[in-house]
Amino acid sequence: MTIVQQRMYIDGQFVENQSDKWIDVINPATEQVISQVPEGTTADAKRAIDAAQAAQDGWEALPAVERGVWLHKIAAGIRKREAELTNTIIAEGGKTRGLAQTEVLFTADYLDYVAEWARRYEGEIVQSDRPNENILVFKKAIGVTTGILPWNFPFFLIARKAAPALLTGNTIVIKPSELTPNNAIIFAEIVDEIGLPKGVFNLVTGYGPVVGHELAANPKVGMVSLTGSVNAGIQTMIAAAQNVTKVSLELGGKAPAIVMNDADLDLAVKAIVSSRVINTGQVCNCAERLYVQEGVYDEFMTRLSKAFEQVKFGDTADISDLDMGPLISADALKRVEEKVAAAVQQGAKVLLGGKRAGDKGFFFQPTILTNVTQKMDIMQHEIFGPVLPVTTFKTLDEVIALANDSEYGLTSAIYTQNINTAMTALKKLKFGETYVNRENFEAMQGFHAGWRKSGIGGADGRHGLEEYLQTHVAYLQYQG
Repeated sequence: MTIVQQRMYIDGQFVENQSDKWIDVINPATEQVISQVPEGTTADAKRAIDAAQAAQDGWEALPAVERGVWLHKIAAGIRKREAELTNTIIAEGGKTRGLAQTEVLFTADYLDYVAEWARRYEGEIVQSDRPNENILVFKKAIGVTTGILPWNFPFFLIARKAAPALLTGNTIVIKPSELTPNNAIIFAEIVDEIGLPKGVFNLVTGYGPVVGHELAANPKVGMVSLTGSVNAGIQTMIAAAQNVTKVSLELGGKAPAIVMNDADLDLAVKAIVSSRVINTGQVCNCAERLYVQEGVYDEFMTRLSKAFEQVKFGDTADISDLDMGPLISADALKRVEEKVAAAVQQGAKVLLGGKRAGDKGFFFQPTILTNVTQKMDIMQHEIFGPVLPVTTFKTLDEVIALANDSEYGLTSAIYTQNINTAMTALKKLKFGETYVNRENFEAMQGFHAGWRKSGIGGADGRHGLEEYLQTHVAYLQYQG
């Protein structure tokens, strides 16, 4: 089989690999190499940043509505290549067909949504203490921005970073994950096909400690946005600190799901299973730990176990009707196996699953762990796999304290039919998001942001757009 060797996209053209080193892209369901991408260098990252800087003034000078037209063109290009993009995401990421297709179409919709903000974001006129003076607050582009992407939603995250950056007059350099770069190459092809001005969008493949470091540490960068692990976020902050560069970070999560005695159990089961096995549990806002009130524990666990037993998984390229696919890599599989083994050693019991599935591909069984305690590693640290630890609680105050007992603060969920219970939880839970009686998945018009070690800043909606703007205040005096 011929292995496709991809190219990076810098300054409006696809460029040859200067390092002559390549990164293998592995299909996680078959463990076969499906392509190679250049192992980008610091020099590659610098060239891309320089190209973005050269394009900055011209791009920023365009009216926002014209920049929005370019986003609409990219969205249209994505829809034309929907099938190709869906198959690419399945092959390199192991997503189910339905989830991969949703990611592609949601990305196109997201670009259109952000484009429509062109006439809506605005500055202010503030009252002055002096006569014959106005205080004007302008909202302006930051300049060159960079985006460092994860592998779990690799295509959507391009748009989540690039769309608000471009609309508000910034240029951007993107580094996709080395595990899932092929979809990003297609994005660059679409950008090239529509004729986006050169240097406005650039794509450099490679590893985080080299390319990612330069995208954070380069003094010409005005803002770096990263979605990834806590450690990657810390390294990005350290690199960016040398130039006091703005950072926006979406990091890990350990989302608690709370089931009250008065919950609609069928709804709760369906939502929690969906929130645990989507993308094989490899989502930062997945339900990562489950607290069930004592009065419904036995009944709920019966229903939950039955639902987990019905979860279908396999090679998502071959079977369309699946709930989840493989984990992303051999390292990811090993980490999940080790976390389950450690939980058992600490006293947890495997109610369902608990092992690798098959001997080809990085598959792990849907797993439920019981007899867990709050201090166990499995309840404190992110799993990032289809494993759900479950424990009980007595009162709302008790479970809120347990939920908040985490170094993460991204998402949370509660299932109750009592409005007073829901509102009390919303007041006391210390998380960037809380889902009430629904699955853990955000909307493009909301604001996806974490507390504590889950990140700094956020994305989506008006507040996410403003991440890519800076203020310029003018004190304007005039003759009365």
